[in-house]
Amino acid sequence: MSCLPDHDRIAGVDEAGRGPLAGPVVVAAVILHPGRPVEGLGDSKRLSRARREALYPRIVASAIAWHVEFVEADEIDALNILQATLMGMRRALDALSPRATHARIDGNRLPAELPCPATAMIGGDGLDQAIMAASILAKVSRDRHMLALHALYPGYGFDRHKGYPCAAHLAALSRLGPCPQHRRSFAPVRLACEGRPAAVGRGQGP
Repeated sequence: MSCLPDHDRIAGVDEAGRGPLAGPVVVAAVILHPGRPVEGLGDSKRLSRARREALYPRIVASAIAWHVEFVEADEIDALNILQATLMGMRRALDALSPRATHARIDGNRLPAELPCPATAMIGGDGLDQAIMAASILAKVSRDRHMLALHALYPGYGFDRHKGYPCAAHLAALSRLGPCPQHRRSFAPVRLACEGRPAAVGRGQGP
């Protein structure tokens, strides 16, 4: 693995899956190589699934370092979704080799005890190339994981909605009850545990 001067090792960090009722929140950290640009990067939410899948191996092949971190539903329930996401960001940066000397993190919050200085960037997934790359790795990794969970728990439609609180997911949750991958700290799942229906739009927990 090639190594650049310290001032060039800037990591982008982003997450996928804060809002769903099931599955992990996934965080990626990427240090791009300035001499190996990846054409076509963008905010993962604005790219097609096919485009994200095509960019994933190109990012992995050209990056100086990258890591994808999964924070599972039980950890989300124990910490709350914000703290679980921040923990995932810290873990992702800790796992990079070589280490980043600075991190640019999408959003307005920085985790505590990071292994390097960091800057929060609101809308960073549409502004910074490394954050865009991290956004794509996180989104593709989570989507693939939710397809695998669909094979284990086919009744919920994870292959279609990826765990987000759409009407079909809430109907399945009411009909089947939660599976082990559901976030019990989120209101619709908590209501389903109590045998009560939940309305669309009540995805986030307290």
